Amino acid sequence: MINFSCSKNEADPQEAEARKLRSLEILKAENVPVIAHLPTIDTEANSTRRTTEEVAIRAMALCIVAVKGEGLEQEIIDRLINDFELMDAFTPREKKFLTDPNPDTHTKTQFVWRYEDYWVLLWALGYVDELKRPDSICDVETAISILRDKGRKQFIKNAKLRPQGELLDATDLIYRYHWAVVDARINQRPAPANLDGGVVMERHYVLNWLTGQGGQTWDDISTDT
Repeated sequence: MINFSCSKNEADPQEAEARKLRSLEILKAENVPVIAHLPTIDTEANSTRRTTEEVAIRAMALCIVAVKGEGLEQEIIDRLINDFELMDAFTPREKKFLTDPNPDTHTKTQFVWRYEDYWVLLWALGYVDELKRPDSICDVETAISILRDKGRKQFIKNAKLRPQGELLDATDLIYRYHWAVVDARINQRPAPANLDGGVVMERHYVLNWLTGQGGQTWDDISTDT
């Protein structure tokens, strides 16, 4: 990784451009279409550095909404929320879903996709070693077992949030993956290089939140390309 230094409150444009160039090299090697004029993302100096606990709590919340989306009984969902002390961890949209005794299939499917967001946060917290290219869904069984086996306190205690540069590298790369997927869809072509469009979009969503791109709250994250 190339490191650039800058003052705490001053963004270094060279850092952003170097990150973009690294992403372009990866995409070109995978035969993923790129456009050179797609902008850079925020630098370490002007991105959001979230606390480890904040990320861990968001990860736990995402796991809960995903398992409800998958069809876990309401009684068990309520118990999990209590056991993991997550009563205040959910967004307005998530609360509406969690308290709905009979959500429709479309809504449940949307929340099942949150497993992908949860997986990215497991990676960010050091529980997953590598964030592989987004061409297949995550390992749901492993994702659930990590939280189940540790419980709230141990999950937060053992978490180690990756350096901001690594989080931004992943954010920049997924931004460009997503452009390629959207461009293919607009032009009625399959997603390039076997990318999974749903996985790409969810990763873009969660990484934008993780690094504060656009400064939006969870329910309103933009994934524009």
